[in-house]
Amino acid sequence: MKPFVQLQSLVLPIDRANVDTDALIPKQFMKSIRRTGFGDHLFDEWRYLDPGELGQDASQRVVNPKFALNQARYKGAQILLARENFGCGSSREHAVWALSDFGIRVLLAPRFADIFFNNCFKNALLPIVLSGELIEQLFNEVEYNPGYTLSVDLPSQTIHTSTGMSIAFDIHPSRKVRLLEGLDDIGITLQHADRIRAYESKQRLVSPWLFT
Repeated sequence: MKPFVQLQSLVLPIDRANVDTDALIPKQFMKSIRRTGFGDHLFDEWRYLDPGELGQDASQRVVNPKFALNQARYKGAQILLARENFGCGSSREHAVWALSDFGIRVLLAPRFADIFFNNCFKNALLPIVLSGELIEQLFNEVEYNPGYTLSVDLPSQTIHTSTGMSIAFDIHPSRKVRLLEGLDDIGITLQHADRIRAYESKQRLVSPWLFT
C-alpha cells in the first residue's frame, strides 16, 4: 500500500449530502475483485450522460459538462470535498477502490459512513472529518477561487489552504501509523511474520497431521 505523508492538490467539490456507494461505483461494474480499473466509472451515473456498462471505452462516452469531475478547473484534483454522510449505503469496498484508482487520496466531510470510513484506511485514502462550518467555508473558497489548493500534512495533522488558513484535524494514532507506513491488513500481519513462522514450526511438531 502506498504510504501517505503529505499532499498538495486542487480540490474537487461534490456538493451533495448522503452520497452513497452505489453513486460512487454503480453495481454493474462490481464484477472484479481487483482494486484497479474502476476509476473510469467513479460517479458513473452523474459523470456521463449515456448508460454505463462494464468494458466500455470511457473516452468514447458522452460526459456531463455540469458535473464537477468533468470541469477543467478541477482536473487532476486528488482531494475531494464532500457533504454529510459521504459513503453511506452498502459496504462495497469497490467504492474506495474507484476513488483511489481515479487518483483521490484525501476526503473531507462533516461525517462519513462507518464502513466506508474504515475501508479508506485499508486502501491508503485519508478521510478527514471537519466541522460543518469549516466544510461550508471550504466549499465557498473553492467556488470563488479558481486554482484553489489545500496542503495536507499527516505528521502534523494540519491542512493549509492557498488562502492562508490553517486547520488542525484528528486521526486515531494507529490509523495514522497505518497510512504513514503504507500498511494494509496484510502488511500489519506480516510485521509479525517471525512469530507466525515460529508458531507454525511448533505446530508441525505438536500436530504433524495438520500439515500432511
